[in-house]
Amino acid sequence: MRTEACSVRILGSRYQQQFRELEMKLFSHSLLDDLATRAQTSPRARAHHNIHETPADPVQRFFVVTNRNSYFRPHRHIAKAELALVLRGRFHILTFDERGKVTARYSVGEDTGSMAYETPRATWHTLVADTDGSAFLEVKEGPYDPLTASEFADWAPPEGDPAAATFLKWYRTAQPGELPPKL
Repeated sequence: MRTEACSVRILGSRYQQQFRELEMKLFSHSLLDDLATRAQTSPRARAHHNIHETPADPVQRFFVVTNRNSYFRPHRHIAKAELALVLRGRFHILTFDERGKVTARYSVGEDTGSMAYETPRATWHTLVADTDGSAFLEVKEGPYDPLTASEFADWAPPEGDPAAATFLKWYRTAQPGELPPKL
């Protein structure tokens, strides 16, 4: 993976900090191709590329490329919203109530009327890709704290659980009002 950077050199040592802040990051189309290749061999069937420098950054920005067989366990972010801009492919985003009943289903990306979605704070949600190599840019408020970043639904199996395949299959057709498969 290559991130191309260009910048304008500012003379003088007192401007070195500003120089770092003025660097332009350019992301080539091949970055998504590289991530798609990595996703093919990943146990999670997806790959990420962080744009932000550290977990402490006030805005977390990253590319995600995922395949059809990638299971995203339903989760919510109690204190933060999440924005995703679809770059390739199409996703179905499902939202749920506290018991796991589907409250809405949205299609975003290619051949839909929507290019992005924003999930409100404290909303149970997941997504499923229609095609391998589907990609999105995600933006969230920082800093990132792994202990509080996501709360996972207890009515859905964790990643790696054999029941996750049943949930992934259900995601593909689940409609508002439907309850999740029994664990």
